[in-house]
Amino acid sequence: MPFSTAVLKCDPSSVSFVSDEPVVTSQETLQALQRASEQLHAQQTVAFPTETVYGLGALALKPDAVSRIFSTKGRPPDNPLIVHVSSRDMLLRVLPEGYTPSKTYEALMKRFWPGPLTLLFPTDSSIVPPIITANQPTVAIRMPSHPIARALIALADAPVAAPSANSSGKPSPTRAEHVSNDLQGKVGVILEGGACGVGLESTVVDGLQEDGNLRVLRPGGVTVEDLERVIREDLPDVVPTPKVLVHRRDYRDEAMEQAPTTPGMKYRHYSPSVPVTLLLTQSQPPPGTQRTTLPAFVKSLRSSAASLGRPLRVGILSPCDSPLANSLSSLARGDVEWTVHPLGPLAEPAVSAQRLFDGLLSLDSAKMDHIVVEEVREEREGLAVMNRVKKAAGESVWIEV
Repeated sequence: MPFSTAVLKCDPSSVSFVSDEPVVTSQETLQALQRASEQLHAQQTVAFPTETVYGLGALALKPDAVSRIFSTKGRPPDNPLIVHVSSRDMLLRVLPEGYTPSKTYEALMKRFWPGPLTLLFPTDSSIVPPIITANQPTVAIRMPSHPIARALIALADAPVAAPSANSSGKPSPTRAEHVSNDLQGKVGVILEGGACGVGLESTVVDGLQEDGNLRVLRPGGVTVEDLERVIREDLPDVVPTPKVLVHRRDYRDEAMEQAPTTPGMKYRHYSPSVPVTLLLTQSQPPPGTQRTTLPAFVKSLRSSAASLGRPLRVGILSPCDSPLANSLSSLARGDVEWTVHPLGPLAEPAVSAQRLFDGLLSLDSAKMDHIVVEEVREEREGLAVMNRVKKAAGESVWIEV
């Protein structure tokens, strides 16, 4: 049954925390949080801002409530969910009795919680419903740093499961309007708390393996370099020194890809409604693959415009100081119209991370026929950017520039 969706404004600056308890100075924000908490306890879903992307939340320990996340998003049941907590005490309520986090996990939580880091923990199915974990032996947990997200969880006094607040497969929303455009009538309450600061989902780390290494299952707001810094500075006496291994870069795990322990590993994600092409300008093409010239690439786009009876509308997502957008535009004639949505400077991948999903959604809303995204270096936040772009793109083209 369709909902009447209420978008409730919240002021993140009005929320602070004292001993893990929220203090809210804005009456409007407090009332919005209380209404959202009531919605959660009625076993309904609520959309709310986090520092990464907007989440679609439900009470994590109530299977009927969690099932509404899957039905609202059209999410496959074998795609696990992340559980969000507001405090260390709430974390302990979710973990198996007697479990003690490792020294490495303690260091990571001290540095990055609250924040965009998700850790895999052992799970007890009598505490965490199997619908959350997709029947896996681990559960993914994080503590968000966004004041509205953390305050909502604290006021509800219950862990909240929350994937991104979008239809499954689409780009994740980083503004309340993105959520409203997609889920209007499917969710009762959207808390509007401004644009998300990170703009990409959390980093997911598995540190439970016997070798003690940290396996990055999904790159995100906490970078590989950040994790390596903690190991160097905070864990000098841990022997052997943990390594940071990135899935699909440093190792493969086919079994886990078929039965994932965390979101974002098995299915195609982050795709707008129009075709996306990744333009690879820096990495080397695989053996036997030749680079394509820009004129040849533009010609291939023009060929698809012939049947439209109007100019082809192409959106460009590229770093603001890259020459690619200008080069493409200079090759255009009247049969191609270009719209540029700049990412961050080449030297600031965190800005590109913040702008990526907003760019994909904005260009999609502007009725582009095709979107091209320029490659960024897979360093710092650029690793997460490229992880998302590769999943969104239906085609990759190595370009000669």
